[in-house]
Amino acid sequence: MDVHDLTAAYALDALDADETRDYEAHLAQCERCREELSALSEPATALAWAVDAPVPPAALRGRILAAAAAERVNVVPLPVRRAWPLRATAAIAAVAACTAVGLGIWATALSHSVNRERTARAADAQALQILSDPASRRVPLDGGSGVVAIDPSGEAVLVVNRLQKAPAGKTYEAWVIPRNGSAKPAGLFGGGDDRTIVRLQRSVPRGSTIAATIERAGGVDAPTASPILRARA
Repeated sequence: MDVHDLTAAYALDALDADETRDYEAHLAQCERCREELSALSEPATALAWAVDAPVPPAALRGRILAAAAAERVNVVPLPVRRAWPLRATAAIAAVAACTAVGLGIWATALSHSVNRERTARAADAQALQILSDPASRRVPLDGGSGVVAIDPSGEAVLVVNRLQKAPAGKTYEAWVIPRNGSAKPAGLFGGGDDRTIVRLQRSVPRGSTIAATIERAGGVDAPTASPILRARA
């Protein structure tokens, strides 16, 4: 195996003692590998699997109590002795009903959040697999610090270091531009982290260009601005 192909495995601490010693000796002499290692040194950390469950909204308790109070005001006392148990029962029922509705809304939101987290985890796992694959090609970025890693099937990951957060109302959008073809949207990202890792949503043929532009929030179907990042596959 070419020692240049060990960079991702070294960044993931996946080499044995002999491979680590040989790679570190090579690293001292190879600027290309040092640049790639700088971009890939913490992908496993950036793709952390731990996800905290969403906390119920703080405003939910207030809405439940307000609804219960409104129901309590609307209870009409009966003209009989010791009517307070009926009023208390109605108030308790109102609180229980509002709580059930509120928890139902929260459960639905939680389900959607969990689904989003699962989708993100799957994309992160695919990105990590591409980054750690010795067969993946790594192309340095023009316009920023980072690389595009492309596996033999054309699946790719964009890694950008210290990318500023997109302006308000804007987003970064990745593009794959086939040779002699038009730009195809390949994913949105916000930036703002020490390391931004984007699993491209479109296959990258050889000879194509990977680019990123700043577009309106939600993205566009075709670039409206000049690329700020570019790499040639």
